[in-house]
Amino acid sequence: MEPPMKTVTSATLVVGGMLAAVAAGDSVNFDKAAVGQAPAGWTATKTGSGDAKWTIEKDDTAPSKPNVLKQSGVATYPVCFKDDTNLKDGFVEVKFKSISGKEDQAGGVVWRLKDANNYYVARANALEDNVTIYDTVNGRRTERKRANMKVAPGQWHMLRVDFQGSHFIVTFDGKKAIEWDDNTFKDAGKVGVWTKADSVTEFDDFSYSER
Repeated sequence: MEPPMKTVTSATLVVGGMLAAVAAGDSVNFDKAAVGQAPAGWTATKTGSGDAKWTIEKDDTAPSKPNVLKQSGVATYPVCFKDDTNLKDGFVEVKFKSISGKEDQAGGVVWRLKDANNYYVARANALEDNVTIYDTVNGRRTERKRANMKVAPGQWHMLRVDFQGSHFIVTFDGKKAIEWDDNTFKDAGKVGVWTKADSVTEFDDFSYSER
């Protein structure tokens, strides 16, 4: 039987590691950001063509009131990423609500982003009722794996990706949707949010942490 002190030490290390992981991350609810503008400290852009429109807006249904980040333009893949992030292993999570879109009604998260044309993305789509993971290389998005899951429009959902080395786990509304392994992007990169085409989507409670 091991001495009690070793057991206590192990538990302390585990708790310490969890606290360190939390301390290395951040959470953004957009409530102090100026309404009608893109959030400061973020790059509001797109992959491909079109005109993405990323603005802070008020929404009384927001998980953390009053403000949300809204995408209401039309572009190939609107993407908005946090400039001061640089994560290799960790997680990224967001709450999103699909409002409208004839071609798509998507909400997603990106990670290990090098620039607006190179990143991983996982998204949920309210028109297709599925969750899908992709890589985007030099502006070209390639589907890698999908899962059929109900994505109700007009309701807030949670999308999360945990990434460690080449292994990724996508979680939707607390349920594991996808596991996938890939080595396309190995280095640390930025995290952010994503939509597609004419999706009008709101985001709130964006959080991330490095491990």
